[in-house]
Amino acid sequence: MMVTKRRSLRLAVVGVLGATSLALAGTAMAATPAAHTVAPTGARTATAAKPAITATPSVSSVRAWTLFRVTGKTTGIKAGSKVTLQQKQHGTWVTLPASTPVDRSGSYALRVELGLKGKNDLRMVSGGTASPVFGVTVL
Repeated sequence: MMVTKRRSLRLAVVGVLGATSLALAGTAMAATPAAHTVAPTGARTATAAKPAITATPSVSSVRAWTLFRVTGKTTGIKAGSKVTLQQKQHGTWVTLPASTPVDRSGSYALRVELGLKGKNDLRMVSGGTASPVFGVTVL
């Protein structure tokens, strides 16, 4: 009886030591550095996202001084930065008093009212970045 207890204890200790040594060997293998690869000359490993803004109006035409929304996404623009609406008036881009911050996901939504009747060319800007021009006709 005593022999079987010792034998089982010995087997248990050997099993634990074997498992521990395998775990340590795996850790040692994972800790060894991987082979260093060299990128070809002229190749870029990481490029920063070029700032960009998209803009989509909720309507294509609206009555004067009626509320509509402009929504869009940004890339390369920090969360919390303001995007501002611009309107083309007599060939010049005029900044309107309508702006909103960019959220963490890069999205924004802006409520807008326009009073200048006819086709209005609009765009969203942030710093030196501008969205493609979009049009809303005011009736």
